[in-house]
Amino acid sequence: VQLQASGGGLVQAGGSLRLSCAASGRTFSRYAMGWFRQAPGKEREFVAAINWSDDTTYYGDSVKGRFTISRDNAKNTVYLQMSSLKPEDTAVYYCAAARVVAMYPNGNWVYWGQGTLVTVSS
Repeated sequence: VQLQASGGGLVQAGGSLRLSCAASGRTFSRYAMGWFRQAPGKEREFVAAINWSDDTTYYGDSVKGRFTISRDNAKNTVYLQMSSLKPEDTAVYYCAAARVVAMYPNGNWVYWGQGTLVTVSS
């Protein structure tokens, strides 16, 4: 599976942005998909994930209630709708694929996209 993230950019605090992650490969629907982020000088952080089997979603505490993850298996794409953005959301956002969801960037996540930069200005 190859992943291509897009949709990053500059947005003001309080604004919204939608990230997309397009996947290649016939087995996309059998993978859980996740989003992680990494700010300068910080460790990579779990943001959100969605199961492949029942679309159960998981969110990091810092984004609950503001971000929504969804997937369109027909388009081989996973989305991250980000609302009420804060300057502390500024980071490079990565999408990833796993057989089993883990709420941290461990070896479960076997495929990674290249990252897209989100900058939130105050």
